[in-house]
Amino acid sequence: MSERIIILDFGSQYTQLIGRRIRDMHVYSELLPWHAKKEEALDEQTKGIILSGGPQSIYANNAPFIQDFLLESGLPILGICYGMQALTHKLGGKVLQSNEHEYGLTELDVPEANTLLHQGRQTVWMSHGDHVTELPPGFSRLATSPNSPFAAMIDEPNRRYGLQFHPEVHHTQHGEEILRNFVLKVCDCQPGWTSSSIIEESVAAIQAQVGSGRVLSALSGGVDSAVTTSLVQEAIGDRLTAVFINTGLMRQGEPEQIEAAFRPVLADRLIMVDASERYFAKLAGVTDPEEKRKIIGGSFIREFEAAVAGLEEHEFLAQGTIYPDVIESKGIGVSEAHRIKSHHNVGGLPEDLKFKLVEPLRNLFKDEVRAVGEALGLPPELIWRQPFPGPGLAVRVLGEVTPERIEIVRMADAIFTEELQRASLTRMHIDEEGNIRGSSQAFAVLLPVKSVGVMGDQRTYSETIALRAITSTDFMTADWARLPNELLARVSSRIVNEVFGVNRVVYDISSKPPATIEWE
Repeated sequence: MSERIIILDFGSQYTQLIGRRIRDMHVYSELLPWHAKKEEALDEQTKGIILSGGPQSIYANNAPFIQDFLLESGLPILGICYGMQALTHKLGGKVLQSNEHEYGLTELDVPEANTLLHQGRQTVWMSHGDHVTELPPGFSRLATSPNSPFAAMIDEPNRRYGLQFHPEVHHTQHGEEILRNFVLKVCDCQPGWTSSSIIEESVAAIQAQVGSGRVLSALSGGVDSAVTTSLVQEAIGDRLTAVFINTGLMRQGEPEQIEAAFRPVLADRLIMVDASERYFAKLAGVTDPEEKRKIIGGSFIREFEAAVAGLEEHEFLAQGTIYPDVIESKGIGVSEAHRIKSHHNVGGLPEDLKFKLVEPLRNLFKDEVRAVGEALGLPPELIWRQPFPGPGLAVRVLGEVTPERIEIVRMADAIFTEELQRASLTRMHIDEEGNIRGSSQAFAVLLPVKSVGVMGDQRTYSETIALRAITSTDFMTADWARLPNELLARVSSRIVNEVFGVNRVVYDISSKPPATIEWE
């Protein structure tokens, strides 16, 4: 098993970024709620502990706190923002509720060379109200900022550190260096979290879980399900059967592409089911996004059961659930009330599910999944296919889902994708001047908004398509893609002229956060 750094989440919007930065060092990181049990947080592979930021004051009712067993472990500890305040409060220092909050970029002064921080003046990202006014016994000051007399602290003998700022965000100068110093030097982690080690551990885990059993793979054609299917095939060979359910909610030509790609590999172990009419019947009149997801998730399993009813019994179901799905569905470290959305793979399954789930990608971010796919030898067109939500186009049709409205968004999406492909903008890249180009995910959304237009000298009252294109490496955060105006104009013109029922096209320039990538 790989060495790991555990990240205890106190509710910060940046917690997932800490995990990604550490995995970029080829060290496994795992997010746990701040109240995780000792046996969950500590094992022989745990090399260090990071305490994340959070939105609360340590003086708030029911404020998260540091559990005693963490301090008793003797492991290195790094507290970030709220994590530093909680560490200070726990160890006998003082934290003041301040009227002067410190948000955004600020200047940090690090006067002396030290184990953790880059020496000198630098710009860092702050996001806090309370701040430390008196250090705990054994700690010394590492850095100051205009509103924080103790912007960083250190207890070298006990390997305990605190930062009032966020090293994980890219706005912080030398942030990556700080995390590398903690993970690789202080915690002495070895960079062994690689694609080959992930495959080796995943195959072993699948074999241990499945034993001599048989597995069904929920194949959708996207990269996640493709890599999942390949990993399970690697582990158990012909005891795997893949099933593709055509929900009627797929992208243009996708069922045909999937069969062409997987039939040569799986032969008669690939089962294709056209369930589109049944899905549309169940979704009729439904407008609530969560209800859509639950209907689609529940129907998905029922269709699976019907498709394999005559086959030799399969005890397990393999799904392409990845780490962002788990985080957004369950909300690591936050309450159910703050859950962002249910994900098709983890939030909409029926309680009487007859299969045991096999989810080999459950702890991987999207870029890690792609790297594993490349290592497994999957074709590039599958590995680099842009992400597609489990519920399909249903969550890209706001309001009621009907065959007619799905066809509108499917055609608009195909036009957008075609133009991006012609311009070589379907993959994010950095140009020679250091600018981000292209897109990590791009699609069309049909809005339940009609507006007046003029087409052929006649008044129209038709629907609106929103185009969404983002750039991201981990899909936990994202920025809107700066696509060329000429391309957007061409896409808009084609959609209005080629897609019946649309007379207006808009472009979404929201980042994540505060928005999500999908509209529902």
